[in-house]
Amino acid sequence: MSNFRQVDRRTGFLLPPSVDEWLPQRHLARFVVEVIEGLDLRAFTGSYRGSGSASYHPEMLLGLLVYGYATGVFSSRKLERATYDSVAFRFIAANDHPDHDTIATFRRRFLKEIEELFVKVLLLAREMGVLSLGTVALDGTKIHANASRHSALSYEHAGKLEAQLKAEVGELLAKAEAADKADVPDGMSIPEELACREERLKKLAEARAKVEARANERFVREQAEYQAKLAAREAKAKASGKKPGGKPPAPPTAGPGRNDQINLTDEDSRIMPVAGGGFEQCYNAQAVVAADSLLVVAAGVVQAANDKQQLEPMLGELAALPADLGKPQTMLGDNGYFSAGNVTACAAADIAPLLAPGRTPHHPSLDERFATAPPAPKHPTPLEAMLHCLATPEGKKLYAQRKHIPEPVFGIIKSVLGFRQFLLRGLDKVRGEWSLVTMAWNVKRIFALDTRKTA
Repeated sequence: MSNFRQVDRRTGFLLPPSVDEWLPQRHLARFVVEVIEGLDLRAFTGSYRGSGSASYHPEMLLGLLVYGYATGVFSSRKLERATYDSVAFRFIAANDHPDHDTIATFRRRFLKEIEELFVKVLLLAREMGVLSLGTVALDGTKIHANASRHSALSYEHAGKLEAQLKAEVGELLAKAEAADKADVPDGMSIPEELACREERLKKLAEARAKVEARANERFVREQAEYQAKLAAREAKAKASGKKPGGKPPAPPTAGPGRNDQINLTDEDSRIMPVAGGGFEQCYNAQAVVAADSLLVVAAGVVQAANDKQQLEPMLGELAALPADLGKPQTMLGDNGYFSAGNVTACAAADIAPLLAPGRTPHHPSLDERFATAPPAPKHPTPLEAMLHCLATPEGKKLYAQRKHIPEPVFGIIKSVLGFRQFLLRGLDKVRGEWSLVTMAWNVKRIFALDTRKTA
């Protein structure tokens, strides 16, 4: 005879249910709530007027966002749905159900305040003993913008479209004048067609003006660099008494190029090469990751596809961290970050750089792997000192850690959690969203490290 538990979905609870009984004591949702309760949210609560109907508390809405981004639920509609479907989200929302518009508005409104909480979470990790800044690794990853590359428009093509639309407007005006003498094609509304083209002409004019403004900014920057190179060349010639060798620097070209592009959906995004080949409309997200804990200790988003210029800004982010967090001793980076200037910048920040000067072969020979380290140079420059360190067994072993410090973090965020595209548009908003992503990762990682420590 079968012996089964009874399935009864209609009998009410004998006692009122308690939200606190819904989850195990060791659960990420509980930890998210505890972390947020310990943060100073006066910047959030102080911006509410206190009039009208009662608002959802920022503590609860922030908890939904952090837990959502830590578990792969990003859109406001999915977060709203999860407050009904998921026990963990019900626990965070205290069995309440904020609608998706409230969640989306909260996220947009408090992006700057959320960015400031990033450092406070790092301080919490330090207090819990799971974060130490010794060796850190810097890397970048391309994340799709909330825009299609097919919405991008080159300056030259925008000019052609503008001329075409103006010709169509003239043709429509001619049809309107002759409408009483000739039949208008079925389905055509001349006022609607005119309004549509005038609106597109307006957007094209705005797009071309923005491309021209970018080109002017670029010209000013490149002109300053050009003058600096000329001055350095003249100073070198004056010091040596000889004409400097090599070609003189080429002066920059004013005005936009024919291939300068702008995206009509998200004008701050750029077309970038992506892994696997091809080009997509993306942002370049940067992260500095601590080796011991895999916690992100500095994050940023840039519009440049190249990483060469991103090391110094990330050094600035590290320098801005509170002194209580300590200071990194070694910075690991791949060949994309290597330049003599970047090595010097690391040395100036009192951080030992280990930046690959070239691509490392995948299968080095035994002689290369176990070669004796060359003698240390006397009075080395920062670049010479780094190259010597990379040639030693200790330096090779330390640099070999680079691939399994930031890359697993990016892999989990993009492939496991599924964050491959920003929801927001515009560079400032995208930076705030990346701070939210990395802060949620840090909270989840701290929980895992603490659980492992107390197990």
